[in-house]
Amino acid sequence: MDKRKPNIIAVDTVENESTLTLNVSADITDFKGHFKRFPILPGVTQIDWALHYAVQELNVPGFFKGMEVIKFQEPILPDATIQLSLKWDTDKNKLSFSYTSNNGEQTHSSGKMKLGEKSE
Repeated sequence: MDKRKPNIIAVDTVENESTLTLNVSADITDFKGHFKRFPILPGVTQIDWALHYAVQELNVPGFFKGMEVIKFQEPILPDATIQLSLKWDTDKNKLSFSYTSNNGEQTHSSGKMKLGEKSE
C-alpha cells in the first residue's frame, strides 16, 4: 500500500488554529520521481496535506475553491521534521497555512486557499 501522509508527532488545536508536528518519512510515495537524485516533497502534496489536516482538525469545508497566495521557499526533504500551521478565517472562508522547521526559523512554504461547500 502506498504511504501518502506523514507521521504525526504532535497536534495542538485551539479554536480556528492548529499546529501539527510531522515527520515526513522517506517512504512517502510522493517523493518517488520528484526528483530521482534529489527527492523533494511536491508542492501539490503540501497543499493536499494542508487541506486534509484543516478538515480533520478545524472542521473546515472540504472543497478547494482556489489559491490566492502561495510561496515555495525551501524544499521539504525526506526524513524532515516540520510544523504545519493552519489558521481558518470563517468570515472569508480562507485557510492560511505554512510549513516551517527549526522552531519556525525556516519557512518551507506558505499560502492561502479559498474553501467552500460542494454546491457553491
